[in-house]
Amino acid sequence: MSKSLQLDSQGRLRHFLSIEGLNRPLLTEILDTAERFTQVGNQSAKKVPLLRGKTIANLFFEPSTRTRTTFDLAEKRLSADVLNININNSATTKGETLLDTLQNLTAMQIDMFVVRHSASGAAHFIAQHVPGGVSVINAGDGRHAHPTQAMLDMFTIRKYKEDFTRLRVAIVGDVMHSRVARSQIHALNMLGCPEVRVIAPKTLCPSHVENLGVHFTHNMEEGLEGVDVVIMLRLQNERMRGANLPSKDEFFRFYGLTESRLQCAATDAIIMHPGPMNRGVEIESSVADSQHSVILQQVTNGIAVRMAVLSMAMQHNSGER
Repeated sequence: MSKSLQLDSQGRLRHFLSIEGLNRPLLTEILDTAERFTQVGNQSAKKVPLLRGKTIANLFFEPSTRTRTTFDLAEKRLSADVLNININNSATTKGETLLDTLQNLTAMQIDMFVVRHSASGAAHFIAQHVPGGVSVINAGDGRHAHPTQAMLDMFTIRKYKEDFTRLRVAIVGDVMHSRVARSQIHALNMLGCPEVRVIAPKTLCPSHVENLGVHFTHNMEEGLEGVDVVIMLRLQNERMRGANLPSKDEFFRFYGLTESRLQCAATDAIIMHPGPMNRGVEIESSVADSQHSVILQQVTNGIAVRMAVLSMAMQHNSGER
């Protein structure tokens, strides 16, 4: 990922496309900024005027509930004007290319695009074709990256564990098809986490995954031993090709997070999941609803983190137009 594309000449956030190409001070600034926004949701009037007069277009070429809803709420809490484009009914289904759609929307003086697309690199492509005063935020592209999800996960971890440099974190499940896992690994390493473990069947783990700076094991109990944070991943059925799994029941038998397996982790371990959960496949219901689970807090934190990213990128662009 080109660092110059994401950051301006002063190192400020211009686009948010990937964790790669960023640095620890900038990730920490996002987390600190999000911390200041957490109280907005508790106010009687849940709004601040930071993006008043700005227009943000949400371009979701893939279905989404949590990501789209939290971006929409974040934008409105920042007082932006929000345009949600129904891609299924848009001109792209009538033969108009992505670039045509982008150019037409840019002509309407959109200030920022939030993009979710099934093709890896789609957000990067759009960022290369927008005018200098327009930002692009990646809300998930193919198997490549989901940087705001990774940052809300980092924010949640910091809330409960404070110091990344003392943590052991396990990421469990379909790493092969997970853009979330890639972004999480980059963020954890950048924030100084000394031990990131990946637990997965060999068929659901990229080859040479250790090159990402993680320890790999296909044994669930071994991988969970003494960890402080357990991040369960969703089985990415829509991005899976071929028979990578015998069955979902087989997956749960070997890799589902159960109460007995959780006992391998630290006694105060937290459990996370980017959602939506497949109960009885990735995680036992009693574990998902236990005191160790911070899954619903992740959803709440997503609003503040996305407010932080939106406001930081728009702050750069305010001086560009």
